[in-house]
Amino acid sequence: MKKALLLIFLCTCFSSFSQVNSSALYNIEIEGINGEIIDLNLYKGKKILFVNVASECGFTNQYEGLQELYTTYKENLVVIGLPCNQFRGQEPGTAAEIQTFCRLNYGVDFPMSVKIAVKGDSQHPLYQWLTKKEKNGKKNSSVKWNFQKYLIDENGALMDVFYSMTKPMSKKITKLL
Repeated sequence: MKKALLLIFLCTCFSSFSQVNSSALYNIEIEGINGEIIDLNLYKGKKILFVNVASECGFTNQYEGLQELYTTYKENLVVIGLPCNQFRGQEPGTAAEIQTFCRLNYGVDFPMSVKIAVKGDSQHPLYQWLTKKEKNGKKNSSVKWNFQKYLIDENGALMDVFYSMTKPMSKKITKLL
């Protein structure tokens, strides 16, 4: 009897822990590239792929794959691009320049944020959540370079991390959609 009660208690605790961390994601504010807040609550029930992006990177052509992924799976997935200038200054543009570059060169119409910090002392709260097990409930990680991808499930839980070399339309990603 004691073992059964302990098991129920532990399951309840871990279930609550996971829910708290998952729901915490939806409370994070992200300023959109257009100056409006990206409300993550609008994407409950969909998977979210967060990607730190840059316009002058060797992986910049992944914008094309990100747009294809978004277009192909937009019923169940939202891609959110988060410009970052922390890797060799490869995203030097203003919000307007970044937005124009992405639309003209890659037809990007998925949500984009203003430039953010993905590491260091000024790390954006989103990336604090994405990279710290104590916040996301799953794993620790560090952002190695531009175009690192974080996939979130329909309930706001971290599913997996994909490094820059993983192309957006890779089976590693699409099999989870």
